[in-house]
Amino acid sequence: MDKVIITSYSIHDIRFPTSLQKDGSDAMNKSPDYSGAFIILRTNVPNLKAYGMTFTSGSGNEVVCVAMETLAKRIVGRSLAALTENMSMTYRTLVSGQIRWIGPEKGALHMATGAVVNSIWDLWGRYEGKPVWRLVCEMSPEELVNLIDFRYIVDVLTPEEALQMLREGQQGKEQRMQDALNNKAVPAYTTSAGWLGYSDEKVKTLLKETVKEGFKYFKMKVGSNIDDDRRKLAIARSVIGYNGVKLMVDANQVWDVEEAIEYMKQLAEYKPWFIEEPTSPDDILGHARIRRELEPYGVGVATGEQCQNRVIWKQLFQAGAIDIAQIDACRVGGVNEVLCILLMAKKFGVPVIPHSGGVGLPEYTQHISTIDYVLISQKLSLLEYVDHLHEYFRYPCRVVNGYFTTPLEPGYSIEIYDSTIDEFEFPHGAFWVSPIGKEVTEIMLQGL
Repeated sequence: MDKVIITSYSIHDIRFPTSLQKDGSDAMNKSPDYSGAFIILRTNVPNLKAYGMTFTSGSGNEVVCVAMETLAKRIVGRSLAALTENMSMTYRTLVSGQIRWIGPEKGALHMATGAVVNSIWDLWGRYEGKPVWRLVCEMSPEELVNLIDFRYIVDVLTPEEALQMLREGQQGKEQRMQDALNNKAVPAYTTSAGWLGYSDEKVKTLLKETVKEGFKYFKMKVGSNIDDDRRKLAIARSVIGYNGVKLMVDANQVWDVEEAIEYMKQLAEYKPWFIEEPTSPDDILGHARIRRELEPYGVGVATGEQCQNRVIWKQLFQAGAIDIAQIDACRVGGVNEVLCILLMAKKFGVPVIPHSGGVGLPEYTQHISTIDYVLISQKLSLLEYVDHLHEYFRYPCRVVNGYFTTPLEPGYSIEIYDSTIDEFEFPHGAFWVSPIGKEVTEIMLQGL
């Protein structure tokens, strides 16, 4: 690996016009354009390059791209060996220095960190000829602990505790590895019918299709209007029933704490498993209160897609604020930080269901859920699947009979086609210079 040198990179602002069909629409995000800030690393080895990305919903993607530009300069000229021999130090170096002032470890800067760190992991996996999940799962407990920056979390998780958990997780690991290779490690749930902007008829049609495809877990967006939500949840239950299935709901941060409690009491009759993002993702104590108030109604609380770093996660666990941890693969600082959050979740007994509802995210998170099952929680890690935009990736995730197909290709599954860049790079890609693309851009610039 010492002979593999990162020689250059390119960064791409890729945006897909999902607002046209209201794909991804929810109570907070009325007309998102699912987007990704992508980085491509190039090396001195012919045909060896790597990809990383972070997800946004359109406007603001350019801010993340600028942050990525600043961070990527730090790894040019470095060997793969130098970057990976002490990944916790590589991570800490990226989040340090003058630029730390505009974080630290949060917001657009930390999302950029996640993309750059994940691109290094993609390169590492490609060099070793292994998917990232397998690269991680084949490491020793000692090697895994050395990946993690424990700064700020040793009051709840020490390196020694992490090492002990990982050693205990070696028991039965080979069987769980085999489960993964047999595509029985990561069951899927679907939000494909749940977007808030969809008509009742479209919701019913899509739910019937997903039931036929073998799905047992379904999620619906809520929070815009109580009467609309009750009607759509009634439709959902009329299609999927109550036996052997689970229904989840997601408010995307639209409520205050009191409002969340009262609103969800009115939806409790539809027996939602959990309410996702009932309030601000930074309100740890608010989540804890919502959880206490809804527990008698049988409704759990989930959050995580906009939890910015391991310190926020630490407090969510300490406060007993959530029933489900929804780690995002690139909102936090990439694989390294994800691993320490998985370990904290294991210590506090909180199941992990990664956030996976955006472009590129399920390609990433299928690896995270597999790692969690094989190495850490040793329990099936349910994962969100949304059936759009996968065709723009070289190694798209797939769901068969209700389970994700475990990725076998080397790397982190996030490579996009050159044609995807040609068509959807903002603002000069073929779509964005077309008449309809210009209309979508004008709406975007109005802040909608």
